[in-house]
Amino acid sequence: MALVLRLEKRRMPEQARQQFQLAEEGELNLLIPAMVLAEIGYLSERGRIKCTLSDVDEYLRRYPFIELYPLDWMVIQKTFVITDIPELHDRIIAATAALIKLN
Repeated sequence: MALVLRLEKRRMPEQARQQFQLAEEGELNLLIPAMVLAEIGYLSERGRIKCTLSDVDEYLRRYPFIELYPLDWMVIQKTFVITDIPELHDRIIAATAALIKLN
């Protein structure tokens, strides 16, 4: 949701806003789980958010310190270790975040 808030220039938690700003300025790398893009595409298609995958593509091209973290084998394995999040997409995002923390 943080990426959507940033793209739509909506209010977001201060800590998240600062992280995006630092990444946009090249001060840190920010990794976005690939599953987030799938959710943005889905929500955009259904008219539930204004931003589109084209907006995401433009944003990622503009800010090279904001990168996608792939949905790979390690993410899939970690996803099915997590059992306290019932929704699959959210579980994949949580698994990606857990892997990023380990690296």
